[in-house]
Amino acid sequence: MDFKTENAAVADESKYKYKRILTGDRPTGPLHLGHYAGSLKNRVRLQAQYETFILIADIQALTTNFEHPEKLRENIFLVALDYLSAGIDPKISTIAIQSMIPEISELTTFFSMLISVNPLRHNPTIKTEAKERGYKELTYGFLGYPVSQTADIAIFKADLVPVGIDQLPHIELARKIIRKFNELYCGKLIEPYALIDKFPKLVGLDGNLKMSKSYGNAINLSDDFELIKTKIKSALTDKNRIHPTDKGNPEICTIYSYHKAFSTDTLIKETEYNCKNGKIGCVKCKENLLEVIKTLLEPMNERRAYYLKNKDEIWDILFAGTKKAKITASEIIKEVKESMKILYPPI
Repeated sequence: MDFKTENAAVADESKYKYKRILTGDRPTGPLHLGHYAGSLKNRVRLQAQYETFILIADIQALTTNFEHPEKLRENIFLVALDYLSAGIDPKISTIAIQSMIPEISELTTFFSMLISVNPLRHNPTIKTEAKERGYKELTYGFLGYPVSQTADIAIFKADLVPVGIDQLPHIELARKIIRKFNELYCGKLIEPYALIDKFPKLVGLDGNLKMSKSYGNAINLSDDFELIKTKIKSALTDKNRIHPTDKGNPEICTIYSYHKAFSTDTLIKETEYNCKNGKIGCVKCKENLLEVIKTLLEPMNERRAYYLKNKDEIWDILFAGTKKAKITASEIIKEVKESMKILYPPI
């Protein structure tokens, strides 16, 4: 199978009329600024344009956290809290818990019959994550979680799946599996298109290519301002700059990459010019960024404060969304079984 980006089925929003989006996260802890820049900000925008399903994929979270399932409930709550704080509107977006929709697991099993092991082993996203986590042997669940993701998409007949470039192999695999199902059973499942999140992954505070909870180099959306200030002060900048008047290279500076993600175009240009010409020191540059992040997080913190005072409302939103999602999933799995000739009378 060809995983080359140029051959991927990437959506052109100006050309096609799409209806439904499927997106989500594995609940492994609170979300951070990298999640906001790379996906959450885009989801808030897209929810006004498309019917949006957001899946909290707790079953898939077990692929890397099977030893601690007791953490799932808390992490589901934290992820949902971050969604709502960031601006996901439960009145127009359906937030659902994966494990409460058994039709997804059922469809995963059907789809697993249509894909051999080799494409899963050679999936570059799987290979990269396995290497990052130091896995020498891959469990059936970890190797097959792209199949589970395919079921997530298909069970809601999603037209679009917002992803980063690194996730394109999963979408191509999903299209291949769904296409094969449709060919075999004359099904009506939709081959999804990838909607590329245009902002690249946010680098970590330590300059690592990826901001990640597991690397301890992230700014969480739930961090208070004093903690954010401490983290920003410790962030890696241009190592060659010793004095504020030294000419710097903003392209290798972590702080400048955050400016590009969150600052206005004017401030980005000023920061780049002043850094290159030794007209601003790293301390002042960090102070400017802190103000930007403070402004970004203020409305999120207001919403967060409300939901923390009304925690039961979060669970009400989750259960209502899951109930709605399950109705859709039940209709789709019925279609699937009918096309496979294995729909039996209820008992």
